[in-house]
Amino acid sequence: MGVSKNKNIYSLIILGVLIVIYFLLSFDGCDHSNIGFNKSTEETTSKRNQRDHREAAFRHQRIYYTKHAACRMDCRSIDESEVKEILKDGEINYSKSDMKSKPCPKYAVEGITHDGQHVRIIVGNCSSQASIVTVIDLENEVECDCN
Repeated sequence: MGVSKNKNIYSLIILGVLIVIYFLLSFDGCDHSNIGFNKSTEETTSKRNQRDHREAAFRHQRIYYTKHAACRMDCRSIDESEVKEILKDGEINYSKSDMKSKPCPKYAVEGITHDGQHVRIIVGNCSSQASIVTVIDLENEVECDCN
């Protein structure tokens, strides 16, 4: 009878393994373990889009040029049309930006102008205007006396 008991135990183990394999194979193939993560990702994406929209507000505001920015633009041969195109199409470089700056957060917007200059524009994102703080040519070192 000992051999018969062992056969029953092995049969139960084999049956259990087959049931587990059946459930694993019949699962619909989707990884449901991250359902909460997907919702969280959607919320994070939504919040990021809202933040990007707020931050990009400077792209559509009236532009004010500080005296320093106007001087830097002049000595680096960067005109207002180039500033406008970078503000419109450039990428925000968050590592060079200062979102905690007072009275307005400052963003470093970078891009290539229509005449091929690689520039960074520091813009204050104020409520009623985009305040151009400075304009930098990232490839050419130009001496400016803008005190």
